[in-house]
Amino acid sequence: MEVKITTENFETYKNGELPLVVDLWATWCGPCRMVGPVISELANDYDGKIVVGKCDVEENDDVAMQFGVRNIPTILFFKGGQLVDKYVGAANKETLDEKFKQLL
Repeated sequence: MEVKITTENFETYKNGELPLVVDLWATWCGPCRMVGPVISELANDYDGKIVVGKCDVEENDDVAMQFGVRNIPTILFFKGGQLVDKYVGAANKETLDEKFKQLL
């Protein structure tokens, strides 16, 4: 299951018990629309093990700015409240699945 990441709830999710993956995207971004369904599939695959969230940078630009995100899609990986990995650009399911596995 995916959650909506906002400025208001980001810290709570980031510091939660489960690892967090955040997909930074925008509605106008073509590559973001390609990655979106892959992220949704992985959210279902890892339900209960990893929290997967989507953060619209148009509505929550401060989250993107906090991590120096200049290009989208950018996928951030957190464990124990710390950023441990980042992926920029469109990716296939196999590539992202490997990143998810490393997070566990």
